[in-house]
Amino acid sequence: MIVTVQRTGGFAGLTRTWQVDVEAEPDTDAWLVLLDHVPWSSAGSRVAGVHPDRFVYVISADTRPRRKARLPESEVTGPWRELVDRVQQTASVDAARPEGR
Repeated sequence: MIVTVQRTGGFAGLTRTWQVDVEAEPDTDAWLVLLDHVPWSSAGSRVAGVHPDRFVYVISADTRPRRKARLPESEVTGPWRELVDRVQQTASVDAARPEGR
């Protein structure tokens, strides 16, 4: 299962994407618990009140059904923040590893 975090906006208007294959991680169960704690159903797909130069996050998980949320930076708190941070950190570590390790 792939979890994707895409961040757009900011001062430069750049898009950055991080992905993690949860099933390939040694702590898959912890990832699944975190994904269950994220309030997917309360997140809207449209971002209201977006401020110039602020980030917008699109967070998705290839679950059944597929989960997807679009949040302004100000709403990436609690379980959302934990998920975003974990995906970013894990993807950065995975990208730094030589292939095959």
